[in-house]
Amino acid sequence: MILYLDTSSLFKLFVREQGSQELERVAETAEAVTTSIIAYTEFRGSLARAERAGRLKGGTYRQTLVQFERAWSRYSRVELDESLVRSAGELAARHFLRGLDAIHLASAIALRSDLGQSLTFSTADDRLAAAAGAERLSVVA
Repeated sequence: MILYLDTSSLFKLFVREQGSQELERVAETAEAVTTSIIAYTEFRGSLARAERAGRLKGGTYRQTLVQFERAWSRYSRVELDESLVRSAGELAARHFLRGLDAIHLASAIALRSDLGQSLTFSTADDRLAAAAGAERLSVVA
């Protein structure tokens, strides 16, 4: 199984939240874990916000960042190009998605097409999950 993670799911692998353990089990069984190149910036921003909000225990920020950097090199990443950005624009309009969510969805759809096989899409966002399901992706929260 190929697992595509949006940033909300990627974050759960590094910062304990509701659903983290279930997602870890799914990720461990995946033959490959993939995401969009934009997830790097989104993750770093989310981690900084979590620290600022006091959600991370002392010293955890640096440790989590090091763990993320190590893992990032193992993930397959979908790069952005004009075609993908245009597809994301169409998906944003069709499903009323925020821009970066639409990029994640377009990335997963493009990857499915490139691989010629199904993949599992993981997100904690209800609207994005519904859109992924409407686009015939298997979805896990």
